[in-house]
Amino acid sequence: MRLRAFTFVVAVIGTVLFSLLGLPLPFLFGPMSACLVAALLGARLTGFGQVTAGARTILGVAVGTSITPDVVAELPSMAGSLVLVPIYIAVIGCVGVPFFRSVCKFDGATAYYAAMPGGLQDMILFGQDAGADTRVLSLLHATRVLVIVTLAPILLISFYDVSFSNPIGEPAADIELKELVLMAGAAWFGWKGGERIGLFGASILGPLIVSAVLTLSGFIHSRPPAEAILAAQFFIGVVIGVHYVGVTLGELKSVVLSGLAFMVVLAFVAASFAELVTVLGLAPSMEAFLAFAPGGQAEMTILAIVTGADLGFVIAHHLTRIVVVIVGAPLAARVLRKIFGD
Repeated sequence: MRLRAFTFVVAVIGTVLFSLLGLPLPFLFGPMSACLVAALLGARLTGFGQVTAGARTILGVAVGTSITPDVVAELPSMAGSLVLVPIYIAVIGCVGVPFFRSVCKFDGATAYYAAMPGGLQDMILFGQDAGADTRVLSLLHATRVLVIVTLAPILLISFYDVSFSNPIGEPAADIELKELVLMAGAAWFGWKGGERIGLFGASILGPLIVSAVLTLSGFIHSRPPAEAILAAQFFIGVVIGVHYVGVTLGELKSVVLSGLAFMVVLAFVAASFAELVTVLGLAPSMEAFLAFAPGGQAEMTILAIVTGADLGFVIAHHLTRIVVVIVGAPLAARVLRKIFGD
C-alpha cells in the first residue's frame, strides 16, 4: 500500500505540473512522464492492479456507447481499409522478426513476439508460453506504446492542426442517473463476464460489447462522463511509466534502444498504410493516421476521443489488428518454429 500511495503521489505531481504548464493531455502525459522519470531514477513504484483494469473498462464503455446505428450503417464502407490490416501486420512481422533475430540477436520466440504489434499483456503471455524472454518483451512493447503515445499528439498538432479541445464527455452532473447506472453496470458485468468466458482483453472488450448493445437498443445515449475519462487517462499513464521500474543501464542500451530503432521501421510502415488509405479515399487523413498507429488500444481510444476523430472507424481497425495478432500470432509462431527451429 505504501508503494501504491507513493506512486499515486508521483503521478499526481506530474498531472499538476503538466496542467500548470498548459501541456497537452495532462491527465495522460503528466502521470506517465512523472512515473517514467521516477522509475529511471531508481524509485520503487508499482501499478494499481484491478483499479487499472477498472479504468480500462471506462474506455470500453466509451467505445461501446459510440457504436450507434449510424456507425453500424457505415461499417461496410470500412471494409476496404479493414482488409489492409492483416497485410499491415504481415509486413511488420516480415521486417521485425529478422531485425530482432539477426541485428538484436534475440532468440526466435522473443524476436517473434517482440515484432508483433499486439497488446502488451497478450504478447508477454504468449511469449512466456513459447519460452521467450518476458522482461525483454515487456520493455520493448512498453517502449512501443510510450513512443506512439508521445509522438502521436505532436504529429497530430503539426500535420493535422489538432488542438485537443474536443469535449471528452459531459460532466457527470449533466447525465441522467439511470444512464450512469447502466454504464457502470455495463463496465462491471462486461469486464467480469468477459473474464469468466475467457474473452481476450476482457476489461475493454467486455464493457464495449455490453454498452454497445445497450446503446443500439436505445437505453444509453451518452458517453461516460468527463471525470471518468480523465480518471482512465490517469491510470493508463501510470501503467506506461511503471513498466520501466528496475530497468538497468544495460537494458537501456540494448533492449530499449532496440525498441526505439524498431519504432523507426514501424513508423514508416504505419505511415505508408495510412497514406495508402488516404490516397484511395477510404478515410480522411487523420482517421487513417490514428487507425494504423501501432499503439495500444486504450491509448488510441483516448487520442481518438480528444481529437474528435471518428471513434468507430479508429477502434474498428485497432480491434481488427488485435484480433488478427492474438489469433494468428501463436499459429504463425508454431509454423515458423517447425520450419526454422528455435
